[in-house]
Amino acid sequence: MENPVVETVVESPIKITENAIKEIKNIIVQKNVPEGYGLRVGVQGGGCSGLSYQLGFDKPREHDNQYIVNELLVIIDKRHLMYIAGMEIDFQDGLNARGFTFNNPNAKSTCGCGSSFSTK
Repeated sequence: MENPVVETVVESPIKITENAIKEIKNIIVQKNVPEGYGLRVGVQGGGCSGLSYQLGFDKPREHDNQYIVNELLVIIDKRHLMYIAGMEIDFQDGLNARGFTFNNPNAKSTCGCGSSFSTK
């Protein structure tokens, strides 16, 4: 199957902090993420607040936009942009918490763990 034509857009609609970029690049090395894969950022239905954030490594698909953020390929399905535009992804590595966090201006409410949100 041929690779789909995927639009590459210059400016990313999301921000990724230096801490998050560093951790993502560590994961790429540790997990031997194949060449041509990028960080897929998106949402899916579910979670205690209605939508859950998705982070993973994937190849671009038909409905995707691609962005370069600090030398990292970021892939976002165009249909998810309305939920995550303006969002910032950070990585916390402290005594109280460790993991990725999402600061999303589109979220009207979030769950206690911060991994799901609602836009209503």
